[in-house]
Amino acid sequence: MEAAHLPAAFGFLASVRTDGGGIPAAVFAARGSRTDIEASGRHQHLAATLVHAPEADPDAARARDGDTTVVLAGEFYNRGELRSVLAANTPADSDAELLLRLLNRYGPHAFRLVNGRFAAVVGTGARVLLATDHAGSVPLYVRMTPGEVRASTEAKALAGDQAPRGFPLADARRVPGLTGVYQVPAGAVLDIALESGTAEAHRTWTPPLARRIMPEGEAVAAVRAALERAVTARVAPDATPLVVLSGGIDSSGVAACAHRAAGGLETVSMGTDVSDEFAQARVVADHLRSRHREITVPTADLLAQLPYAVWASESVDPDIIEYLLPLVALYRALDGPPRRILTGYGADIPLAGMHREDRLPDLDTAVAHDMATFDGLNEMTPVLSTLVGHWTTHPYWDRDVLDLLVPLEAGLKRRHGRDKWVLRAALADVLPEETVARPKLGVHEGSGTTSSFSRLLIEHGVEEHALGKAKQRVMRELFGLTVAGGRHPARVSTAEVVRSVADRFQRGAA
Repeated sequence: MEAAHLPAAFGFLASVRTDGGGIPAAVFAARGSRTDIEASGRHQHLAATLVHAPEADPDAARARDGDTTVVLAGEFYNRGELRSVLAANTPADSDAELLLRLLNRYGPHAFRLVNGRFAAVVGTGARVLLATDHAGSVPLYVRMTPGEVRASTEAKALAGDQAPRGFPLADARRVPGLTGVYQVPAGAVLDIALESGTAEAHRTWTPPLARRIMPEGEAVAAVRAALERAVTARVAPDATPLVVLSGGIDSSGVAACAHRAAGGLETVSMGTDVSDEFAQARVVADHLRSRHREITVPTADLLAQLPYAVWASESVDPDIIEYLLPLVALYRALDGPPRRILTGYGADIPLAGMHREDRLPDLDTAVAHDMATFDGLNEMTPVLSTLVGHWTTHPYWDRDVLDLLVPLEAGLKRRHGRDKWVLRAALADVLPEETVARPKLGVHEGSGTTSSFSRLLIEHGVEEHALGKAKQRVMRELFGLTVAGGRHPARVSTAEVVRSVADRFQRGAA
């Protein structure tokens, strides 16, 4: 695959100091080549390690002008719009250079203009800027000590740091189990004074709270157009897009839009020996005439990859891990060169797709709650796929798509007795009727992940009423071993952790 099909960098570990210093030892779950960079200014020294695809040009992940240095992981999706606000003769051949030029003009508020999937560290004068995209889809973590700011796209890179406890960050979330490590909020830029360690947070995006009333036809057309724009922005030029396909409306919609954008399509579906959605996905693949592949992962192998899911997502939420585990297994099973992969992940949150009832006040409450609490769950971290060198992107969490979907009044989301009605209506002319009408099924349900994990715990003696707490304990144990403890997941046994947790529950010690 050509380098242009992947971002210049998947992630980074950066150190910004007042007194110089070397490049910190980098720990990444993301697979790829590594490139070290250093830049000195009048007030600071920036040293970083980039992790990137072997074919990528890491120089495109950094930019410098005077006393300002930008390090960027990920990519922008509204490059044309961003370039339009700069002078015609302003050089900006890469996203990092584009960000640098925008910062020169707008300061930290430049991040309010960007629609992308990225994390950035900017050293400028005596300040450090740390920023994530609107959804925090590339997580960014920070540890601050007197005269130094360390930031990384993976918390594990800061876990083994033997530095002092670090300054508290009132506007950032502490990472449980990692002393002094905080997660930069989604849709925010932290403006840090390097010498004093004081920090100010600027919000760059927040989920809309007001609701918009639109006629059916107008809403349907707007959703279709927004999704097509988001998918098109993510399809690499002169490449056949690859879409993860379950046969549900979300992934099928992305597949249909990708096919229209590129004129060709590849799709892949994942199942287990106990459950799959292969038949439903095949209906869509045949309709779109995609080159389709089915991957079956035995349940035992699936559950054995729980340490990888925790290691990659750096989350301890069992519900989230159950969603992510099938994806991790799928990405790890995809052989061949690194790929750009599109998914239908995330549509349920702004459209309340998992909320299966007709009471509109409850439906809107679910949307408001989910949009207010997604930050920190790391559901869309690229590390899930960069574990094996692939890069994923999620059109339903495009900033412009969210700005449209979230504020739609609840009656457009649940209408005529159907969940996600407006999305189904928007895709009715490009997908088979049975796909448009198919009820929602979560990936954890379609793959049997939730039931298989529950059964494993029950087989080890955990009672059904204690399953929720037992799953939480398993995730915390796995996080402690892999993320905080530095153990590679290949050396962590799901069965042994489950057995240990189950024994404690049986003794009443959990």
